[in-house]
Amino acid sequence: MKIMINLYIFHCFSFKEVEICMVKHWRVDREEKYEIVEKWFLKDLEMIDGKEADTDNPYFDMHFQKVYNMEAYSCASKYTFARTLNKLNATYLKKDFKIVNFDDTYLNDDSIWSSSNRDFLVVMRVCFYASNLLCLSLCRLS
Repeated sequence: MKIMINLYIFHCFSFKEVEICMVKHWRVDREEKYEIVEKWFLKDLEMIDGKEADTDNPYFDMHFQKVYNMEAYSCASKYTFARTLNKLNATYLKKDFKIVNFDDTYLNDDSIWSSSNRDFLVVMRVCFYASNLLCLSLCRLS
């Protein structure tokens, strides 16, 4: 039996409360089971610590009154989670929210480098610069 722990973000529209839930997911025979293990309010989150900004790791800490050590599915999902919390905070709470040990380039949502879904754009930009360098190197100087 494999047990997975997932983090979900829920937004209650009537109260403007944002909940972060840790859900345990497992399968027994053909039946899927879910259990909420832990719940927090976004307003109680003091900081997200990405541990190491310059390495590709899925580990991070969420600081409430207690520190919770987490492991995301991937480094990309860790950054997506942090961007989502940051956006929800900016939209609803507007409180001082610390995100430390994350690469700011990937946290900035309008950056071309921010999403793994934009890999094609990154490759296009690299090819554009490479073709410019090639053209410049082939031009004769008079």
